[in-house]
Amino acid sequence: MKIFTKVYGCTANKADASLIKGILIENNYELVKKQEESDRIIVLTCTVIDTTEQKILSKLRKYKETGKPIIIAGCMASVQTEKIKKILPNARFLPPQYSHHVIDLINSGKTFFKDEHKTSFPKHFDSITAPVSIAEGCMFSCTYCITTLARGNFRSFPINEIKKDVDLAVKKGCKEIQVTAQDTSSYGLDSKSNLGDLLSEVCKVQGDFRIRVGMMNPYTCKKSLEPILQGFKNSKIYKFIHLPVQSGDNVILEKMNRKYTVNNFIKIVETFRKKFPEITLSTDIIAGFPTETNEQFNHTIELLKKVKPDITNITRFSARPNTKAKKMKGRIKTEIAKERSKKLTEICSVISKEKNKKHIGKNYKILTTGIGKNNTFVGRSENYKVVVLKEKVKIGFFYDVEITDFGPTFLIGRLI
Repeated sequence: MKIFTKVYGCTANKADASLIKGILIENNYELVKKQEESDRIIVLTCTVIDTTEQKILSKLRKYKETGKPIIIAGCMASVQTEKIKKILPNARFLPPQYSHHVIDLINSGKTFFKDEHKTSFPKHFDSITAPVSIAEGCMFSCTYCITTLARGNFRSFPINEIKKDVDLAVKKGCKEIQVTAQDTSSYGLDSKSNLGDLLSEVCKVQGDFRIRVGMMNPYTCKKSLEPILQGFKNSKIYKFIHLPVQSGDNVILEKMNRKYTVNNFIKIVETFRKKFPEITLSTDIIAGFPTETNEQFNHTIELLKKVKPDITNITRFSARPNTKAKKMKGRIKTEIAKERSKKLTEICSVISKEKNKKHIGKNYKILTTGIGKNNTFVGRSENYKVVVLKEKVKIGFFYDVEITDFGPTFLIGRLI
């Protein structure tokens, strides 16, 4: 049987896709790159915000036109089955925490789902980058988040099994390991371990590769900050943190149920920068959360200007089904939320350019990860900055470069 898979959304979904493909290959199914060649379609869905949900539903209508059996995996398979059934009444659903049951679902419309470590199943890695799950679910309930509902309670996977996945990926030629979870800094809080211990162990895997650490919640990062900093010392770890603050106002953070303060976030950033001055900071902001006043919005602007993140992912508040925030009073008018989002985008664009300009003249050892526009090549520096090269290089190799120029979201380098 020929299977076509399509992945939407986050790195965790990509990791689930690697697992699904690994199991399919082990069971002698053939993976194809075109849906026209397939006997069955598997779609890993995302529903983090409403615009993403609508995009997925539109894609599903297209897949329906093929007339082929379809399995819906990813978050929508867990929390929005009824909405999908209106489009695909015969679809089979594979919730993200049960991706390992893919063969059962292909062979039978029903199966008894059982919790197991995703790290105990075969994987298929076919790129320079390899997403590796270190945990499933979340131990918090942010009031706006549907993903927690989709992926269930938090559980860390065993370090030795994660190391095996990393070792497999490296042996398959992967050079960038993306350790992923809904909150990577929660790792080990349920098993008397921590993210720092995991990173130290994973770095012992033989090979020339780098590790990108996925999103960390400031609350759990603060709880394990010292061991995490210790883990980050290894040269295999990209000096990059994705630390979503979401708002610069403590009242709004409390309504979001984020469990940290603005000052907590600032102290974490300052601590990382003291240890690793070249570290790249990526953060997230939600514009127009219910009841957000102009003054509270201005607190977010003040925070961004103070902290100066290298990357800021800005989204307008999106009311997700079955979340507490959806029921909150004080919804911000769409036009106001759009205006706030636009203003944040403009401010963060200026900050990013200022940060990138400071890298001119510096030397980095980059890992080439892909081909860019206009016959250029793209790589990542030690601090995960995107570096564009005009010279011809090989993908998956390390090169010494000097930064000669910059763009709004990337650096430009030359070989040295």
